[in-house]
Order: sequence, then structure tokens, then C-alpha cells
Amino acid sequence: MKNEITLNIVINKMTDKIKEERITADRTLINIARIISFIFTPFFIPMLAFIILFLFSYLHMLPLGYKLIVTWIVYCFTILIPTLTIYIFRKVNGFKLVELNERKKRYVPFLLTILSYVCCLLMMRRMSIPWYMTGIILTALMISIVCVIANLKWKLSEHMAGCGGIVGGLISFSALFGYNPVWWLCLFIFTSGTLGSARIILGHHTLGEVISGFVVGFICSLLILHPISNILFRVFLF
Repeated sequence: MKNEITLNIVINKMTDKIKEERITADRTLINIARIISFIFTPFFIPMLAFIILFLFSYLHMLPLGYKLIVTWIVYCFTILIPTLTIYIFRKVNGFKLVELNERKKRYVPFLLTILSYVCCLLMMRRMSIPWYMTGIILTALMISIVCVIANLKWKLSEHMAGCGGIVGGLISFSALFGYNPVWWLCLFIFTSGTLGSARIILGHHTLGEVISGFVVGFICSLLILHPISNILFRVFLF
């Protein structure tokens, strides 16, 4: 009898320990997913695209002052202004950051971002910046518009839409500048998979919303940036 009681106590302790380890592992996984989502926020994607262009294409030969001006404009209109206006919107309405993941509360942040992108596009056109650079902003703008429209019925992942835009942009610029994008594609496809998994782990999106967001970004990027398919955009918008 004593042996049975002792055995039950040992089993219960082992079960409790396993549960604690699982809880700790789940919390660690969630924290990692939050960090990944924060690092790869959609606001940073246009800025990242310009940095890659200025560092790893023939555009690195442009004057430093010109590159700094363009980078500053992109930073202001794609990161600083959207972040600031969305923060003010949250404070005025008393929303927490997590609440903006709700479909009905995403419209105003989307519209604020779209307005900022439009201003950036107009300023870049006024400065006569080449189409393949303004096309990055136009791609981000089109992705945002599609996400707003889709948000009427379905919550697409804008994080994954941004990843799809980067992958499509790599393919488009490789055709334009004539470089091999394989290693870059491997890097960003891996990043896309990691980010999509993080969004699902956090419960912000389903698998369908993650995949659909990536497809939307990929198609928009190819249509606007690829030298074969962007003829209409160049004629009427650039």
C-alpha cells in the first residue's frame, strides 16, 4: 500500500513538472513570435527595400547626399508619420495596441498609412525620382489598398503581404538589373515562413489569411515593378 502511495506521488510530481515545462515552452514560443512580429513590421519594408537597393545594386554609385535625402523621405512617410498618427489615434480612442488586430478597428490605421504613402509618392514624383524607386512606394500603396478592401470581409495579414511584396520585388529587380536573386530569395522566403508561423502562433491570423496576404503582396509587386508587366503603370503613373 505504501509503495502504491509513493508511486502515485512520484507520478503526480512528474506530471506537474511536465505541465510546467510545457507552459514555460509555450510562453517562450509566444515571446519569440512577438519579437519576430515586431522586428518585421510592415512599416519597415519600403525602407528595407531602399536600403537594399542603395547598398547592393548599381545605385550605390549615386551621390551620398541624394541617397540620404531619398532615404529620409521614405523613412518619414512610411515609418515616422504612420507610426505617429496611429499612436495618436489609439490614444484618442483609448485603444490598446492589441485591439488594432480586430478587423473593424483596422480601417483607420490602414487609411492613415495609405494617405502617408500617397504623400510620399507625390513628393517623389515632384523630385523626378526614377520609376523603379517610386514603384516601391506605389507597390506598398497598392498592397495597403487591397488589404483595406479585403478587410471588409476578411482579415488579410499585412505582415505577409509585405513579405510577398519583397519576394516579388526581388524577382522584378533581378529581371531589371540582371543579377542572380537566389540567395536573397532563400533568405526572404525563409523569413516569410518564420513570420507567418509567428502570426499564427500569436493567434492574429489563420493559415489562409497568412497565405492570402503573401499572394496579394507578391502579385502587386510583380504587376507594378516587373519590367514586363509594369508598362501601363509607367505610362499612366510615372
